[in-house]
Amino acid sequence: MDEQALRRIGADIAEWTRDLFGFFYQPSSLLQIVVVVACLALAWLLDRLTRGPIEGQARKIKGAPRFLRIVVAIRRRMGLAYFVLLLWGVKLLDAAAGGPRSQIVAIVFDLALAYLVIAVASRIVRNRLLSRVITFVAWGLAALSILDLIGPVADVLDQTALTVGQSRISALLVIKTVVVLAVTLWLASTAGNFLDTRVQRSEELTPTLRVLIGKFLKIGLILLALAVALASAGVDLTALTVFSGAIGVGLGFGLQKVVSNFISGIIILTDRSIKPGDTISLGDTFGWIRELRARFVSVVTRDGREYLIPNEDFITNQVINWSFSNDLVRIDVEFGVSYDSDPHEVIRISKEATAALERVVNHKGVVCWMTAFGDSSLDFVLRFWIRDPQAGLTNVKGEVLLALWDAFKANGIGIPFPHREIIMRTPVTVEKAGHAEIGTAEP
Repeated sequence: MDEQALRRIGADIAEWTRDLFGFFYQPSSLLQIVVVVACLALAWLLDRLTRGPIEGQARKIKGAPRFLRIVVAIRRRMGLAYFVLLLWGVKLLDAAAGGPRSQIVAIVFDLALAYLVIAVASRIVRNRLLSRVITFVAWGLAALSILDLIGPVADVLDQTALTVGQSRISALLVIKTVVVLAVTLWLASTAGNFLDTRVQRSEELTPTLRVLIGKFLKIGLILLALAVALASAGVDLTALTVFSGAIGVGLGFGLQKVVSNFISGIIILTDRSIKPGDTISLGDTFGWIRELRARFVSVVTRDGREYLIPNEDFITNQVINWSFSNDLVRIDVEFGVSYDSDPHEVIRISKEATAALERVVNHKGVVCWMTAFGDSSLDFVLRFWIRDPQAGLTNVKGEVLLALWDAFKANGIGIPFPHREIIMRTPVTVEKAGHAEIGTAEP
């Protein structure tokens, strides 16, 4: 900014300040200030008197959360609402009396009304910090417009600039770029979430294709919003070529894992190796996939824990997908019976007991085979199929073992336990009935 521009801006500010002080020192202006202060005190008193009844009526609202949020926002600003109504009444009385227009009252009324409307409307945004930022930014612009200061302030911001090469970067350009970026990105995010919701409801698409389309829609809208925002703010996109190249090199070294997980997520969605609802095992983690994200996969286990596993792990590690091609899963249960049991009856009884369980798929058949003559038992393996591995594997094995126990007990089939014989090769002294006897070792 050159020296001549600084002098011109300083002269404008000094002239505006003199006019402002001269205006406030007039008798009519002092009377208007007193009226405004009186309206403010009366509004505070009315807010105190009506707070209880309004809160009681608000608690009766059920089943309408959005409307309730707006009602709560109005209730918290009832003092300001009363203040606006009182100033509006003063304006009507002034107009009816035919007197000169109360400029201070009119300006304060416009400022208060603008803040009330913006503060209530911003409650649509659920993020409290974002809602407050929107309120103050929007009200600041409205206040500058009401006070006819947008032009002078814009000139001052435009004069505050830096020259980088052939580009001129002013404070006004930076503010416009930030505001336009915020608005366009918010619109892109809202539109992306809406389209993603509609895609997820489509029954014609597979779950993997729904996630893939939703992610591409969101990313595409955000990139489009960035390009539109920068172009509309007057930023030369060609000037960002070198800068974007430097950022790309930095991202390549510093965000390798992030980029790797992002690309892995796209590969997973493309080859459809896993999808929401699949039951998987990865290392010690067994559960079902709840959601696929750009960076990780959400896996919920039987104990309610939710693991956020990076996408890269599903590409580089061995993954067991229990429901990749179909939802049928075979389970093996090993058991043994005593040697005095008939193995043919054991096979028949175990197959019938297992087939009677609810989770066992009967049309696939239950198979039981004798596998070995064990040290203490005849060893068998029982194989059956289920369709719901996400409901758990240990519990269905437990149901099968209990069914085998009941069936064997009802048919007189024993389940042995290991026996050990101890042969003592040296004499042992055994005390019995108060006297000692010499025992001999068994042959």
